Amino acid sequence: MPSFGYSVWGLDKDRTAIGSGRDMRISHKAAREVCRTISGMKLDRAKEYLEQVALLKVPVPYRRHNKKVAHHHGMGGLFKWHSGRFPEKAAREILQILQNVESNAEYKGLDTERCRIIHAASQKARIIKRYIERAHGKSTPYYNILTHVELVLMEE
Repeated sequence: MPSFGYSVWGLDKDRTAIGSGRDMRISHKAAREVCRTISGMKLDRAKEYLEQVALLKVPVPYRRHNKKVAHHHGMGGLFKWHSGRFPEKAAREILQILQNVESNAEYKGLDTERCRIIHAASQKARIIKRYIERAHGKSTPYYNILTHVELVLMEE
């Protein structure tokens, strides 16, 4: 079993709570955009936002991976960005991690109403390689890239 580390260090153990999701079957591009959006948010606002994204009510701004991404109504006032999508699967999975980090914070005795997300990161994980058989002895690969997500809460 591998031992995973975190990409953030130098945290105050008494005021922070960490959590991660490893080898998740979500898009790493969508996870990156969701993590960038919720980073810096208060815990309650981030949970409400991810629930709205999962219900296709509020879009997530796509800043890097935005080629041929449509503009959506309501993006300008909320995020000052024009293009976005509704990555509902990534939002649901990251919401589960956020609830896990919230329970970690409660266990440590932190006040969850004063907690803010100070670190939200996603990285590409391993690749599951599979192949589709084709005619004349050929095959076509189709890969599933897994994702690691880590979240850190800090009490203010």
